[in-house]
Amino acid sequence: MLDWIDLALLAVYTVTVGTATYILAAHRKYFHERFRKGVVSAFMLSMLFFLAAYDAKMLVAVWIRASIAFGWQTPGMDAAQRLTWLIVTGGTMVGLLLLAYQTYTRKYDLWIRLRRRDREKEDEE
Repeated sequence: MLDWIDLALLAVYTVTVGTATYILAAHRKYFHERFRKGVVSAFMLSMLFFLAAYDAKMLVAVWIRASIAFGWQTPGMDAAQRLTWLIVTGGTMVGLLLLAYQTYTRKYDLWIRLRRRDREKEDEE
């Protein structure tokens, strides 16, 4: 039986997925430019990783809540949902650990050089 709590949770989870996806899409141009240049901020990369993992986690939350609320869940689906939940929760944990480390060390201005070719050009000059 679908109750108001299930509906409220589905609404909140859906808004969360929508806003997280919007943020990722809105920053796509920034990351595309940074990756093309071959240098990206470690802090922004950590934030991107965390937000993508969190977005995936909330999609799984919608899947779990909807399957319970609408009675679609089977024992096999439950096992798949729990394994998927473990994986995406691990991803958010890794993202938070990266952000916490950078916050603890106050290293917000680290840049990761993605292309060796650019480094070789600089060495030649």
